[in-house]
Amino acid sequence: MVGLSHHSAPVPVLERVSISPENMGKVLDELHRSDSISEVMALSTCNRIEVYADVARFHPAVADVTMLLARLSGMGVTELGDHLYVHFAEAAAEHALRVSAGLDSMVVGESQILGQLRSAYAVGTEAGTVGRVLHEVSQTALRVGKRVHAETGIDRAGASVVSVALEHAVQIFEAGADGSGCVFPGADEHAVHAGHALAGKRFVIVGAGSMGALAGATLQRLVGGGDIDAVVINRSAARAQRLAGILGGRAVGLDELSDEIAAADVLISSTGATGLVVSADAVQPRDGRPLVVLDLALPRDVDPAVSLLPDVHYVDLEVLRNSGAMVSDDEVSAANTIVAGELRSYLAHEQALSVAPTVTALRARAAEVVDAELLRLNGRLPGLDPDIRAEVASSVRRAVDKVLHTPTVRVKELATTPEGNAYAAALRELFDLDPAAPGSVTGVRQIGDDT
Repeated sequence: MVGLSHHSAPVPVLERVSISPENMGKVLDELHRSDSISEVMALSTCNRIEVYADVARFHPAVADVTMLLARLSGMGVTELGDHLYVHFAEAAAEHALRVSAGLDSMVVGESQILGQLRSAYAVGTEAGTVGRVLHEVSQTALRVGKRVHAETGIDRAGASVVSVALEHAVQIFEAGADGSGCVFPGADEHAVHAGHALAGKRFVIVGAGSMGALAGATLQRLVGGGDIDAVVINRSAARAQRLAGILGGRAVGLDELSDEIAAADVLISSTGATGLVVSADAVQPRDGRPLVVLDLALPRDVDPAVSLLPDVHYVDLEVLRNSGAMVSDDEVSAANTIVAGELRSYLAHEQALSVAPTVTALRARAAEVVDAELLRLNGRLPGLDPDIRAEVASSVRRAVDKVLHTPTVRVKELATTPEGNAYAAALRELFDLDPAAPGSVTGVRQIGDDT
């Protein structure tokens, strides 16, 4: 796994490296054609870009991924390398599980990442760049994410990026009302105050995708579940109208953006555009009325210069990156326990699979020896009764199977131990086996194999 996230890079760098949905297929295809990479998928969200790959050679694969990301971003390899992190084998699998559980998110416990990981897996599968290895780790990660959100309180306590952004809006309005800007300690109490602070406000939602829909749903929940005074603007008019209908608001065209912002109290923008959607010129003088701008897009939708305008409060992902959610240590510990248990099971399964080529090669070698000896018997005793010949052949095969049964079962069991690789290696050495020979199971790669 090669990537960068809010942990390692500022938002401007993440914006430059971000892979758009339109380019994702080309990126996967280019990496898949590398001699060092046999499987690949990429996760590109508003605060992380990570490439997961099954590789034949570690260092060349890392170099291929790094150079492609550097080219996409227009940055030098050394400059980009300062923000990259690399995980291999067990560490890569553990990272994928932690990401799916929301433990590595900007806001711990947010559940959007689970859907984003599912989408990355689906895109890789459709592109033909996901095989057995990434299928197994992806399905394990998705199962872990579901378990963590179902079995712990992290999903209920951990706010989404949208929720944390709206908390900033509440603080701004509360500060304007009483000068305190306080954050209420209890989740229920905070929701009540948030609803009061946002009640009666007019919202402009630019972008009717998943983030825009989540923003609308969160606003409805905070104000008590009823209709909200919302204007939805989206490139697709049909999608804008659909979201506006759900919220009890209305949809307008992009050409009315400036007028709608002038009448709004909160602007929430989260489109998939690659350039600015809201320029500083689109924000008219406020005459003392505060405007909270929540830019949740990557790359940014709103020109950061709006923060210099009077009465405008600008919040983007850079502001949110260090914002926390109300997740207790016990909830995080419970999630970590699930991740650790699932990781052990995954690694044990993969290690057991890794000895399959050796076991298959051993049985193939034994079958070759039996067949050769039976052929020699036919040459020496051509007149042997067919029934006796069949019984002799059956007896020999049963004897060989019984002799091989214990070592093959034990080597599979021992494969899950720290010394598991050594036992399979000993079998290969003792019996002069070539697991990669024709007829053996060659599709299973050993975790950590860098040859």
